Order: sequence, then structure tokens, then C-alpha cells
Amino acid sequence: MKFKSLSVAATLAIGGYLLASSQVEARTMIQNKGSDTLVNVAQAWAEAYQKIKPEVAVAVTGGGSGTGIAAMINGTVDLANSSRAMKDKEINEAKKNGIIPIEHLVGYDALAIFVHKDNPMKSITVKQLADIYGDDGPATKWSDLGLKVPGCKGDKIIVVSRQNNSGTYVYFQEAVLGEKRDFRLGTKDMHGSKDVVDLVEKTPCAIGYSGLAYDSPHVKKPPVAKDDKSTPVEANMDNAVARTYPIARPLFMYTKGEPAGDVKAYLDWIKSDEGQCIIMDKGYAPVRPVKCAKK
Repeated sequence: MKFKSLSVAATLAIGGYLLASSQVEARTMIQNKGSDTLVNVAQAWAEAYQKIKPEVAVAVTGGGSGTGIAAMINGTVDLANSSRAMKDKEINEAKKNGIIPIEHLVGYDALAIFVHKDNPMKSITVKQLADIYGDDGPATKWSDLGLKVPGCKGDKIIVVSRQNNSGTYVYFQEAVLGEKRDFRLGTKDMHGSKDVVDLVEKTPCAIGYSGLAYDSPHVKKPPVAKDDKSTPVEANMDNAVARTYPIARPLFMYTKGEPAGDVKAYLDWIKSDEGQCIIMDKGYAPVRPVKCAKK
């Protein structure tokens, strides 16, 4: 009898193990990769969604918009985060792989300009940014802009940028320099947006750009004017939505064809008030007016 009881107990234990194993195996994993601008909010979305649907896990990694799009083209991710629209050559490459990329607008961002907190700059124009960042641009010293920056020995502008696989890099090039104009040689190309702001904070001579969500009280964020005749506009959420800020951009997620199942449900939730309130909380602008619960 003891042997029989032991067998029943063992059977129940094995059955429980198999049930637990089947539940683990039934868990859906959504692979999400790309833009460093979006990585923080993408992680926040993933964490919040898991509380709503514990059976769905979203694995988030950064690496840049180009990296995410390449992974989507190769079929290794379900969602590619991008702070720029896909290029024609990327779309054509995807089609060669039998993939029709579908673009999903998930928010807006203002690409802020950052200088050291002691920099006396009150505002800057898009042309002045092009003069600083563009190949053969005439502004190489702060005195070229009529500024004397405390603590900046030698007066030389230290130009801080992003790596060329970044959607932020590509968007800045198109919106500020013009698509066919290259960045000047000698820029300090940082891997992530946070790295840009950290370097500017520690470097009196520096200027940098990154997504608005990486704003810090330890750096200065001068308003930007479209041209000499325009009023400088502050980089903030309201101006990004209104598109009055000269360097505001849409933020995207791309899927391999029309999304279905858990991926579609996740995207629908991201576009819902709950998901859009999370992107607002992270310093970005929603795709539409939303009502958020008070904290």
C-alpha cells in the first residue's frame, strides 16, 4: 500500500510539473528591438503590459533604429522601434525577403539641443546648427556665434553627435543639415542619447542633441528658431504635438506585415489611453489627446 501511495503522489507531482511546464511553454514572447530614443518607453510599455497580460512577455533591446529595422527585415523581431521613417532601400530589401513592412505611429518627440549649463546661449537657429554640425560649416568656435562660454578653453566648439545607425542621427541630418549634406569631421559620436547629455553636462565647450526624454536639469536646453525671422520655440511636449518646434518628429514601430494575435493586441494597447499616458510620462508626446489617471 505504501508503494501504491508513493506512486500516486509521484504521479500527481509529475502531473503538476507537466502542467507548470506547459504553462511556461504557452507563454508568448514578443521580440522588440531598435531605437535608443524609444528604448526607455518601450521598456516601460513592456513592464506595464506584463501586469495586464502575464502570459505575454515583451523582450526589449536598443541598438538604434537601423539595427531594429534590419532585424525586422531579417525576420528576427516582431516589432522594430524607429525614430525615423524606413528608407526606400530598406523597404525594397524587406520585400526581397517576402516582408511587407507596416508602419505604426506610436508618439512624437522633440529633438532637443543641449549645451553646458554655463553657456550664455539664449536661443539658436536651424541654420546656426547646420553651421556647427555640417561638413565645412563656418561655425567652429563659440565666438563665431558671438558667445563667450565660461570654462571653455580655446573657444573651440566640441560637436557631440550620435552614431550613424541611430534614427536620431538620420533625422537630425535630414531636418537640420539637409539629406545630402554630411556631418563635419571630428564630431564625438556617442552610442546612446543619455551619453550625449552626460558628455555635454561635463564639457563647457560642448553642444549636443538627443530626444526630449533625455532632458536633464544639469544641462541647458536653448529654444530653437526655424530661421532669423522666426520666434525661438522651446522643446517640449506641447510644441512637439503642435509641430511648432522646428525639430519635432514622429516615432514609429514597424511590423512584418499587418500585425495579428498578441502583437496586434500589444500595439492596440500602446495606442490606447493607457499606453499613450505612459509615453507622456516618459517625456514624449502622444499621438492624440488622451485622458490620464492622476498619480
